[in-house]
Amino acid sequence: MKKPSYPLAIAEAILVNLIWASSFIIVKLVLDEISPLTISGLRYFIGALILLPFMLREKNPPTSAKMWGWLLLLGISQYTIGNGAIFWSLEYLPATTVSFLMGTITIATLIAGIFWLKEIPTTMQIVGVFVTLLGGTLFFINGVKVGELVGLAIFFAGMLGITFFSIMGRKFAREGTVSTLTLTGVPLVLGGVVTLLIAIPLEGIPSASPSTWGLILFLAAINTALGYFLYNHALQVLTAIQMNIILNLTPVWTAIFGFFLLDERLGPLQMAAMAVVIIGVMLVQMKKKRIA
Repeated sequence: MKKPSYPLAIAEAILVNLIWASSFIIVKLVLDEISPLTISGLRYFIGALILLPFMLREKNPPTSAKMWGWLLLLGISQYTIGNGAIFWSLEYLPATTVSFLMGTITIATLIAGIFWLKEIPTTMQIVGVFVTLLGGTLFFINGVKVGELVGLAIFFAGMLGITFFSIMGRKFAREGTVSTLTLTGVPLVLGGVVTLLIAIPLEGIPSASPSTWGLILFLAAINTALGYFLYNHALQVLTAIQMNIILNLTPVWTAIFGFFLLDERLGPLQMAAMAVVIIGVMLVQMKKKRIA
């Protein structure tokens, strides 16, 4: 596939940012009729089916049973546990709060990488961790309601799943064990299937209005399939840091969408806290420059 121009890559990254910021709003709306695990399973399974033609063109699929086992575990950790729990937390927390909390996953991944991958953080990254923690403290300085405590507990359970996926995915990517497409697509398929197999006995066969099914298809086709496609296409030109800086603005867009679509309001202190966290996460994502 032809590489995009630099302006087009930036435009694609901004579009991905807007698409993924809307995910929290759409899931919040769909939760009125469909349960969280079912939403997660349907979104990622249908999204994987849309991406299947690209995955079938993969020249070097995984061959060992052990690697398939790892890919299954990655799918369960990211999509069944991770996103399933995060969607569930949206039953207790505002969409803007969940989008804001997603920034803390970068911190969890950094800390886990110290122990699992022996990746020593730079001074700037350590500063970023403390800045992010400061922002989180400011955001919740007025306390949380009992229901929100349940939502926070569920969210952080999901964060553990996504952190595991990030660490092990980085390990396999660094070793070149499987291709990027395989590492992205296969867990998506397997995780979506497992999530649906768990969701249907627990939550029943979903019954929803045509508009809600339309939102599910939108999540699968646009927020999942198109989002991942544009993300990977833009990364042919943009560095990971450039992409992450753009994606760090996701909570801002979610707050704007939430204001108009869900009537969610943020106070001045929460807005300031969001800005502090975005700065902290950007610092965490900074790498040492290599000396030529």
